[in-house]
Amino acid sequence: MFLEKIVLTNSWTYNKPGVDRVVDEIISELSGLNLHFKRYENSDLGDNLTASTVKKDPQKILICGHTDTVFPPDKEFNCFEHKHGAKLINGPGVIDMKGGLVVGIFALKALHHLGVLHDIPITFIFNSDEEIGSPKSKQLIISEARQSSLAFVLECGGLNGEVVTGRKAKMNVRIDVKGKAGHAGFAHTGKKSAILELAHKVIALEQLNDYDLGITVNVGQIEGGIGPNTVPEMASAYLDIRFNKKTDERKIKQDLDAICARSVINGTQTKYKILSSRPPMEQTKQNKLLFSEIQRIAHGMNITIWEEFRSGVSDANFIAQAGIPVIDGLGPVGDADHSSDEYMIVDSFVERAILFTNILLHFGLGEKAKAKTLSLHEV
Repeated sequence: MFLEKIVLTNSWTYNKPGVDRVVDEIISELSGLNLHFKRYENSDLGDNLTASTVKKDPQKILICGHTDTVFPPDKEFNCFEHKHGAKLINGPGVIDMKGGLVVGIFALKALHHLGVLHDIPITFIFNSDEEIGSPKSKQLIISEARQSSLAFVLECGGLNGEVVTGRKAKMNVRIDVKGKAGHAGFAHTGKKSAILELAHKVIALEQLNDYDLGITVNVGQIEGGIGPNTVPEMASAYLDIRFNKKTDERKIKQDLDAICARSVINGTQTKYKILSSRPPMEQTKQNKLLFSEIQRIAHGMNITIWEEFRSGVSDANFIAQAGIPVIDGLGPVGDADHSSDEYMIVDSFVERAILFTNILLHFGLGEKAKAKTLSLHEV
């Protein structure tokens, strides 16, 4: 089983040989479909891959999914287990997002079987670094999005059938405080402790949370000092910041500037650096119209799906910046991703695979798709 094979192939983002093996397996699985492959080699991270139909068209459909996972090879989570009477499958990346990759691959094979694959202009991006912010694949994704009319991302669906029409933006930020080192035994008034200044900064940063506006700030990691008997010269904090709209970004940066410019402990200095970021995938009118059409297709298959605005980010955030409609969360349904409890609901895998095939038929062939539409009982 192809899904089992790639789930059991460790593809932690920094495990380049493992990620590359998943890419090799994808190319092998898609061989015989007469697709055009382009492999983008990376020296330190896994290779990126595009698979395209021969047909060129300004109405190209873009599909996107990542081959990497968050699980290092030394983590004791390397399984593909059927549970609860085979209703669930537990395994690393089974929904985040190797199950989604296989849904897309199934759809391409189904279109080939129906004899229409090369009547539909499709490019499928398999990128290797989504879990760390897509540093090596971001420009590829944006470039392909600008040459497409609409896009689909195959991250997992929600437990109640949710499909994603919008996502928050995300910034990873590091705050660095510099004080003055000294001996703890002789440090009294005027102590310029970087850790003490950072403590004040953490309180100020957490006060930036504004749940009404959808702005969340989490100080998730701090570090500094060299020992209890030394006044710490350096201290740092790492932040996860999320927000709904592009206009929120300016306010957040202004707040960061103000917090860093103000010192509670005289003689300390603070600066910040944005380590990585993803823009928002806003719930545009285009996205909502595209979702409505997909919902109509699903309804015709007796499948219920719902619209969702999701706090987590994905490569759909980058695609949205090209100004084209994009829908995410079309992969199989499951939960507990990024943990050893990650699971996929087996029935949802087949359901989403057929649904996605029909989505591609509808948007790729229009009225001609009616004679080709698949139903669940045909599989």
